[in-house]
Amino acid sequence: MRMSENAPHSLIRIAHENGDSSVAPPLDLGVRVRELRKARDWTLEQAAQQAGLARSTLSKIENGQMSPTYDALKKLAVGLEISVPQLFTPPSKGQVNGRMAVTKSGDAVQQITTTYEHDLLANALTSKKLLPYRARVRARHMEDFDGWVRHDGEEFLYVLTGRVRLYSEFYEPVELSRGDSAYYDATMGHNVVSVSAEDATILWVTSLT
Repeated sequence: MRMSENAPHSLIRIAHENGDSSVAPPLDLGVRVRELRKARDWTLEQAAQQAGLARSTLSKIENGQMSPTYDALKKLAVGLEISVPQLFTPPSKGQVNGRMAVTKSGDAVQQITTTYEHDLLANALTSKKLLPYRARVRARHMEDFDGWVRHDGEEFLYVLTGRVRLYSEFYEPVELSRGDSAYYDATMGHNVVSVSAEDATILWVTSLT
């Protein structure tokens, strides 16, 4: 399913934890943002200032009165110090065993940005501790990004096709080709650009704990 920058994120659905084929109620982005804000003990004013958004805009997002653009989502993620995909991952509600999720080719939930095209994998599972996603790297230069990407947790990157250059806050840039990988602290600023003639593709796995 392809999502435009203005698509209602309530269309993202998650499966019941009991493993049956029924579908749980849609993930409410407004509720998720409010929970993340309150977990940090921030007021609306403080969170809006942290994210660089107007207080009224954040209030409308939390109350489901507007579908934010990707630019607003990116600001929210940076302000909350998480990745954009983590905005769409429900919080952990305790340990669950014996689960499995299969994502067939073409069934991944897509998020398209100016720098990456993300395909969220295993999206049917809630309360997972890892967030796997495949990404097509559209960025070609560091200038394509609005500063460093950084968020909680650790991250694993594996190059599927093409070549990429991994920039990080505390290390020299490193070029990675098909089959190469990197594991790093995601709180460290990081960005990935494609140095192939065509867009490179990578597998990313981000920890959620």
